[in-house]
Amino acid sequence: MRKSLGGIATAVIIALVVIVLFVCTVRIPAGYVGVVYNMNGGISDRTLTQGFHVISPTQNVTTYSIGIEQSYLTASKDGDSSDDESFEVPSNDGKGLTVDMTFTYRYDADRVADTFTRFKGQSGKDVKNSFIKPNIMSWTKEVTAKYSVIDLLGDKRATLNSELTDYLKQKFEPYGIVIESVSLINIDPDEETRSAVQKKVNAQQDLELAKIEQQTANVNAEKEKEVAITKANQEKETAQINAEAKLIEAQAQADANRLISQSLTPELIRQQMYDKWDGKLPTVQAGNDSSVIVDTSDILQQGD
Repeated sequence: MRKSLGGIATAVIIALVVIVLFVCTVRIPAGYVGVVYNMNGGISDRTLTQGFHVISPTQNVTTYSIGIEQSYLTASKDGDSSDDESFEVPSNDGKGLTVDMTFTYRYDADRVADTFTRFKGQSGKDVKNSFIKPNIMSWTKEVTAKYSVIDLLGDKRATLNSELTDYLKQKFEPYGIVIESVSLINIDPDEETRSAVQKKVNAQQDLELAKIEQQTANVNAEKEKEVAITKANQEKETAQINAEAKLIEAQAQADANRLISQSLTPELIRQQMYDKWDGKLPTVQAGNDSSVIVDTSDILQQGD
């Protein structure tokens, strides 16, 4: 009987130890730390890292992610919530735009105890839902209000995301929350705004096209001008060459004539006349009086 009671007592003690160990053992996942709160002494100086830890029944552990967590504010069911968490932001031209956002964040490992105190013991997940998300929506509006609709929908999206990330880092830093990145992944204007934006985009594209066409026309005109100038210069050079050639030819002819003239002495002229005379007298002669011309052919025939 005593042995049976002793066995039962041992079993009860073992069961109680197992229960106590089960209740008093906490597991800290990878990428998280745990803040220990003593019900009779406040926050413990010891922060629990990943792994299993045994704590007192009078202690409670709240976990915070020190690894990068990704969260969404979106209408899609793929986000953190099944609810529509997309929100409206303003632009500097008075148009409102509905946006979806993704952001990454973590808690500063060296300041999680302060975060625990500041948010009255809320878990990291609760802080995200009750503080991070609402304030991201609010502070994002302060940044988008500096941009036009065209900028928000156009090629300044990357600049906006970069500025938004820097601004939100600054705003959340005092709370021990580190914002790693922020990105607007979908911006949806109303139909009227979309139509107006499209018209403006089309007008800008037409203007750019006109500028390109004007630049092309200017380039072509400049090329044609250069070709005309080149051709004119070539023709001028050709004319100069031809004129110089003719001048040289005329000079050569003049020099030749001068040399010939200088070489024709009276004796040479008479000798050339003798060399070319066929031995016959002229049939017509003029006397001293050039008004009298005598035909000597008949006289010559009578003499024969």
